Amino acid sequence: MRQLIDHTRTFRSRYHGAGRNLQDFAGGQRPSAMFITCSDSRVVPTLLTGSGPGELFELRTAGNIVPAYDPDAATSEMATIEYAVCVLEVSDIILCGHSHCGAVGALARGEDLATMPAVRGWLDRSTPAGGGFRSPEGIEEPDDFGPDVARPVQRHVVAQLEKLRAYPCVSQAAGEGRLGLHAWYYEVHTGAVQSHRVSTGTFSSL
Repeated sequence: MRQLIDHTRTFRSRYHGAGRNLQDFAGGQRPSAMFITCSDSRVVPTLLTGSGPGELFELRTAGNIVPAYDPDAATSEMATIEYAVCVLEVSDIILCGHSHCGAVGALARGEDLATMPAVRGWLDRSTPAGGGFRSPEGIEEPDDFGPDVARPVQRHVVAQLEKLRAYPCVSQAAGEGRLGLHAWYYEVHTGAVQSHRVSTGTFSSL
C-alpha cells in the first residue's frame, strides 16, 4: 500500500513533467475506443494498447462477461456500454479475454463455487447456456482445459461479443458502420495478442 500511496502523491508532477496538462480533461472525455476485459490484475488495457488518460473507456468484469441486454433489469455493465456508444460515440469496442482466466477455467472444468455464491450467481446469470466454452461439435482437444484454457476462453470471448452485438445501441451503430467490434485473446504469460477472424472463425496474431 505504501508504494501505491507514494506513486499517487507524485502522479500530478509526473504527468505534467511529461509535457501533459490535466486541465485538458476539464471539458469532458472523448475516448476513441471502449475496452471490455476481465478484472484480472494481469491484464492492463492502457499498458497493452499504449493508451494514455482520456483515450480508452474501460469496462472490467469477472470473466469479461457481458450480461444480456435487459433494460428492465439494468446493470452497471449495460449502462456503461450504452453510455459509451450513445454518448461518447466510441468508434470501436474491443472485447478481450485472457489466458489462465480463473472464471472461465472454473466454468469450463465445472468447479464447485459453493463457497463463493456471488461469483457463482454472476457467472450462472451472465453466461449463455453451455457457457460458450465447448466446441460446437462438443469434441474437446487434449489441451482445451489446460492451465491456459485457451480454446474455452476464445469461444467465451466470441460468445460475449455476440451478446454485445445484440444491444440495440450497438446493433444500430455497427449496422450503420459507425462502430467496429473486435474479439481479442491475450496471453498473460507471453504478452501475445490474437484477434478473432470472422471469415475463418479462428484467432490469429494481430
